[in-house]
Amino acid sequence: MVVGVLLYAAYAVAAVSVHTRLVYPFHNQTELMEPGFDAQDVPTDAGPLRVYKHVGEAGAPVVIYFMGNVGALTAFAPMLRHHADAGRSVVAMGYRGGGGVPGTPSEDRLKGDALAVYDALPQLVGKDGPVIVHGYSLGTGLALHVAAERPVDGLILAAPYARLCELMAVRSFLPACLIPGVQKWQSLKDARRVTAPSLVLHGTVDGLIPFGHGERVVAALEAAGSDTSLVPIELGGHDGLFGKPGYLTGIDAFIDGIAR
Repeated sequence: MVVGVLLYAAYAVAAVSVHTRLVYPFHNQTELMEPGFDAQDVPTDAGPLRVYKHVGEAGAPVVIYFMGNVGALTAFAPMLRHHADAGRSVVAMGYRGGGGVPGTPSEDRLKGDALAVYDALPQLVGKDGPVIVHGYSLGTGLALHVAAERPVDGLILAAPYARLCELMAVRSFLPACLIPGVQKWQSLKDARRVTAPSLVLHGTVDGLIPFGHGERVVAALEAAGSDTSLVPIELGGHDGLFGKPGYLTGIDAFIDGIAR
């Protein structure tokens, strides 16, 4: 019994020490080379942060895009291009440690960077249109944090998690949400402070972040007073939502409704 407890404790210590490598794998170090998008550094208290911007039509919506934990914006170029082709201004944030951006990622650092990007919007693309934050997977935690801390006109979440530490717990057999030192990403806390109109899209057969997480985020947003819509992407998994029926049309209808 004692030996088992000691082994479990040793396993927990080892898991905590390496968990950030799983949350932020960032294997892809390719920089974004998308036509119409220019790289620019945003000053932060941790040093310059690389973002990529596209300046759209005057008065058009401004979309701040937060990607998943692939860590390189090249993987999300189709979504960025879709926003740009619709005439919107787009600012896509690089993550420290990924996509050729120097630095070490952490929950606190990425959230601080996300707020710095919002604050730099006037210098990046202007701010004469409605501001919409759009996050996918890991990036939904950043989008929610910005929407909770800054005034935004709309929030789009694709495959959000209620608490990332819950997903860690399922995979590690450890109470990750209770262990000190774990970067927990508790999105529900931010969702309960968001009042902007919100759109949540989630694949019904998502095996990485189950659909129920999206439903819980919707419930928290609605409790905070946000006018929230949930769009189930039928037979959608975690990846490949971009090409599924209802995904782009749902996003476009939401943004067009805010812009009117």
